[in-house]
Amino acid sequence: MSVLRSLAAELFGLFVDDRSLALVLVVWVALVFALSRWGVSPIWLGPVLFGGIILILVENVFRRTG
Repeated sequence: MSVLRSLAAELFGLFVDDRSLALVLVVWVALVFALSRWGVSPIWLGPVLFGGIILILVENVFRRTG
């Protein structure tokens, strides 16, 4: 059982290096999805999603370098 757990952890680590970044990105995408269900105009959803992801990535870079 511990071998399977170790294998799963290694596989997860291949795709997710920074857990906090991954968690914030998933929350942001879920929030934008919720906005789409609440009737926000679809023309705004793309820029909101893109802008939020860019801000999250920039914040992560500054946090890692500073």
